[in-house]
Amino acid sequence: MHNKIAITFIKEYFINLQNSIILELENFTETKFLRDKWERPKGGGGITSIFENGKIIEKAGVNFSHIFGDNLPTSALANRVEFKNLPFNALGTSIVIHPFNPFVPIIHMNVRFFSLGRNSEKWWFGGGIDLTPSYIYVEDAHYFHNTCKDKLNKFGEAYYPKFKKECDDYFYLKHRSEPRGIGGIFFDNFHEKSFEYSFDFIKAVGEIFLPAYVPILKKRKDNKFSETNKLFQLYRRSRYVEFNLIYDRGTLFGLESNGRTESILMSMPPVARWIYNWSPEKNSQEEKTLNLLRDQSWV
Repeated sequence: MHNKIAITFIKEYFINLQNSIILELENFTETKFLRDKWERPKGGGGITSIFENGKIIEKAGVNFSHIFGDNLPTSALANRVEFKNLPFNALGTSIVIHPFNPFVPIIHMNVRFFSLGRNSEKWWFGGGIDLTPSYIYVEDAHYFHNTCKDKLNKFGEAYYPKFKKECDDYFYLKHRSEPRGIGGIFFDNFHEKSFEYSFDFIKAVGEIFLPAYVPILKKRKDNKFSETNKLFQLYRRSRYVEFNLIYDRGTLFGLESNGRTESILMSMPPVARWIYNWSPEKNSQEEKTLNLLRDQSWV
């Protein structure tokens, strides 16, 4: 398939994915997202869709971007130094939801496409989806991971364990010696068999979001919680912030490519809390969750 046609199809799919997720969330929460179209002076732009201060969702961003230029940013050159100084196209849809109730997990998903060269000789897909609970329900973790596994197994049983491990390795806070959450799947540089096969794969990943998350959101959104539970949620959000600002390649790519800062940092929670040298009370819900984070075998 000619690259210009391919990018047109990919862009259309990513925008449709953005719209379908927004529509589902708007119908469920009876709220409306603010849609903010922006342009990048050096080439490209995007549509930031944001919602804040809801009773179910405290903050959500469902964003699309398509940027292009003459030099791929440094953060995208890991293990790809031969691609330096090549023209690029980068398209993607990113979703982050910070729920109000501390018993509902944070979710993040990203699906993206890169092409390099004047005629886009090099191309690949990447992305993933992962869950960051404040409090871990083992049955929810199993449900989420089995939803990911079932979708990927349609393409082969090797993908889920491989991309789960990549997710566990990637979303790990080295300075804390702890995972950010319960993981999911994560991959990069995906260009297997053919463009059509790879595109079908990334579409399948995009289709995981609603069935994997909305049932959990519906089940936990009305759980009663205490001030202690809310404070622990803010503490857990601090780990989310640390990862995104220190390690997240998507955040670095967006900033290095002179993308729109407000859109890039929409992934940050509205409120977080750092407590010096904090540790949970023995046998508490908080201690149970921190212990469960060490168990990454959710299927």
